[in-house]
Amino acid sequence: MTLLLVQMAVVLLAALVCGWVARRLGQARVIGEIIGGILLGPSVLGRVAPHLSAVLFPQNSLGSLEVLSGVGLVLFLFLVGSELDYEHIREQKAATLLTSTLSILLPFALALCVAPLLRSRFAPDGIGGLAFGLFLGISMSITAVPVLARILQERSMQSTALGTLALMCAAMNDVCAWLLLAVALTLVPSGTTAIPVSQRLLWLVGYLAVMLFAVRPTGKWLARRRADAGLSYEMLAVVVAMVLVSAAATEAIGVHPLFGAFLAGVCFPRVQRWQSAVHMRLDMIVSVLLLPLFFALTGMRTRLDLLNGSNAWMWTAALLVLAVAGKIGGAVIGARWTGLPWSNSWALGALLNTRGLVELIVLNIAYSAHVFSPALFTMLVIMALLTTMMTTPMLNLLGVGQQNTRSREIAGEEMM
Repeated sequence: MTLLLVQMAVVLLAALVCGWVARRLGQARVIGEIIGGILLGPSVLGRVAPHLSAVLFPQNSLGSLEVLSGVGLVLFLFLVGSELDYEHIREQKAATLLTSTLSILLPFALALCVAPLLRSRFAPDGIGGLAFGLFLGISMSITAVPVLARILQERSMQSTALGTLALMCAAMNDVCAWLLLAVALTLVPSGTTAIPVSQRLLWLVGYLAVMLFAVRPTGKWLARRRADAGLSYEMLAVVVAMVLVSAAATEAIGVHPLFGAFLAGVCFPRVQRWQSAVHMRLDMIVSVLLLPLFFALTGMRTRLDLLNGSNAWMWTAALLVLAVAGKIGGAVIGARWTGLPWSNSWALGALLNTRGLVELIVLNIAYSAHVFSPALFTMLVIMALLTTMMTTPMLNLLGVGQQNTRSREIAGEEMM
């Protein structure tokens, strides 16, 4: 217990310091928190101070951190799902549907083109081509809604037409990515279940039917009856219990529990008071305490020392180019097709190119399922970090949201 408490303290302090540095450099805090986790891993701390690394993070002690970070991710994915504004998506479904579809299809197609080459070099033995291609395609095409929302908020763009469209497209990206991930996981042999693939797919369809046509309507009915009442302690406990049950159900099927948590959030009633209460009560403990543990574990799995040859770095660069070209290119084509000007189309592409935390969750799922090797995992982590770090400089170059940022800085200086 003492070691676990010390580990948590070290991780929290590293996330705090690196997050502060990232904000000072004009990046989102989550970028610094992710880099903080990498600094604690074998690539940095393990090389600079191997004895200290072995004492602080012995291999047999990581199980407790994995459990705690897993609970944090379950709650985090529930919060992400609960904040999706699918009613807003319906209102602007034409522009959202076309732009989000192309911003998924193009990078996904590019990933499928290189998947056979990557699989022959970097996939563990026994992984089928379909499962590997699906995981790689998801990794290349996903957008991180939480990081995107934070960037928009920091630039006062969350209520603009461009910011709203970006969030809606990213939300649809997330829904499609998690559905594809659920299918991909049914194709991978699971150590927790012996259910055949065909039965797992049937169970998945049945689970989706129960959640969408039973749980979600029940939530709406409850919301109509108690919309004026706040979310009490007892109701919050029931909500969290339902999230855990949903996550456990998908785990039992052979699909990752995070998919169950995400879908529980999608089915959560859209009552503003309830959404605000859930976010306020859960987000602090998740963001401050539990997610940094996930960043630390990701850092410990990121092995920069495995990329010790020019060939590995060339593949890393190729993945980065394909990811950026596919995501931004698909978004720009879709946005122009719906009538957006060139500047806004490029800005939308830059925003949807943000991968960050959600990408790391997908990569860790693929790594834990033994679909990606440590080397390929490291390449894709680097891609996720660099594509997310590109967003702010690209928006500055395009002059999007810059005036809002300057106004906030000036207002802050006047208040001081």
